[in-house]
Amino acid sequence: MFTPIRGLVAATLIAGSALVATPAFAQDEATSDFTISGNASVVSEYRFRGVDLSGGDIAIQGGIDVGHSSGFYVGTWGSSLDEDTVGYGHTELDLYGGWTGEVTDGLTLDVGAIYYAYPNAPAGDFDYFEGKVALGFGLGPVSAKASVFYAPDQDSLGGTDNLYLSGDLSAAIPGTPISLSAHAGYTDGFLTFTNNGKAWDWSIGASVALHEKITLGISYIDAEGGPKTLDTNGSPTVADDFIYDFTDSAIVATLTAKF
Repeated sequence: MFTPIRGLVAATLIAGSALVATPAFAQDEATSDFTISGNASVVSEYRFRGVDLSGGDIAIQGGIDVGHSSGFYVGTWGSSLDEDTVGYGHTELDLYGGWTGEVTDGLTLDVGAIYYAYPNAPAGDFDYFEGKVALGFGLGPVSAKASVFYAPDQDSLGGTDNLYLSGDLSAAIPGTPISLSAHAGYTDGFLTFTNNGKAWDWSIGASVALHEKITLGISYIDAEGGPKTLDTNGSPTVADDFIYDFTDSAIVATLTAKF
């Protein structure tokens, strides 16, 4: 049963969603109403909302976005996973689309949904989708974003739902290629590693532009939760095959190229 806040979030997302995602894209109306952009990254560890999805190992990631001058966009993003610990296969593929635009001076709205797919997962329900509404605003070199993600009841979520709230701050240091960032998120639902289904995650980081299109970053990431017992296929089990801590703190390095 939905709590009042979940019911409000669900109603907002259903009314405003049209397949959404997060990546930004450049608009060049002088040449075309459509633009295509892409990115490729190597990360020392793949963390999703504070949770380790690469078994503490390096992950390869990348995505492509197609945007229209009207504000609508679609895209896809993928990452390698650790097949042994995560149990979702070795690949995550996200499909998304939505609308983003400035609704008033300095205030940007982004609304839509994301579909998380695991194409080579073992038999069972793993794929799921969630809606998203985000507001962003800037003040000089500082920008902020507040986001709400809501995944309704699905078999892959154990027949339950999941709510995720997040806030992000970033600031470019004037006269330098360095930027600072901070993130805090709160999960209420299926996608946690806590006994009560509620968890915080947070991170702080810095990045430096090595080139116009190449950035090197480093972040400290942590989340509430604890070790989880898994069987040899990576599925939760009562048997004591091995225990893996998906939410231990980590320092993560990222090298990203945009094109």
